[in-house]
Amino acid sequence: MILINLLPHRQQRRRQRKIAFFAGISASVAAGLAVAGVWYLVLSHTISTQQARNAFLIAEVKILEAQIRDIATLNQDLDALKARQKAVEDLQVERNMPVRLLGELARNTPDGVYLVSVKQSGNQVSVSGLAQSNERVSEFLRNVSSQSLWLHQPELQEIRLAAPNASGRDTKRLFEFSMRVALKPPVQIDTGGAGDAAPGRSS
Repeated sequence: MILINLLPHRQQRRRQRKIAFFAGISASVAAGLAVAGVWYLVLSHTISTQQARNAFLIAEVKILEAQIRDIATLNQDLDALKARQKAVEDLQVERNMPVRLLGELARNTPDGVYLVSVKQSGNQVSVSGLAQSNERVSEFLRNVSSQSLWLHQPELQEIRLAAPNASGRDTKRLFEFSMRVALKPPVQIDTGGAGDAAPGRSS
């Protein structure tokens, strides 16, 4: 007995292929959506982690900026303290300068030289006096130039025979002289080696 299939088998196979095609597409779309979802979750986690790191770095930067401002303020305070300390030290040196000046003159004045006047103007000092001879004046200049810690650059301005009774004593053998000498700046002075001797006349 011969069986004849009268059903539309071609249409049925076409329908099956369509179903398989759409099933494959659906599976592909589902797989794509799953991959996209996983990628989205990974990306979101990465973004969240980076944002947390950025927030941490921003907080640390703010802390460092605050510390830098504190350091700058401390440096300003330190500079101000150093400036005040220097001002006090300079004032101390200037306050002691007249005493040291007279002490230096007294120590370096040789025998036979008598100081009559000492005038200070800034770092310049004018000295006038009487000497028994020109050699005594020269010795005085040498002493100031080579031995004084506070005086330098002595310059003789004038020397002449004293007028009779100019100083109330016998002036027959005395010479009047005037000289100019410079005070050394405080930074060049070794204060440990200079004393505060009282002014006086060399015997």
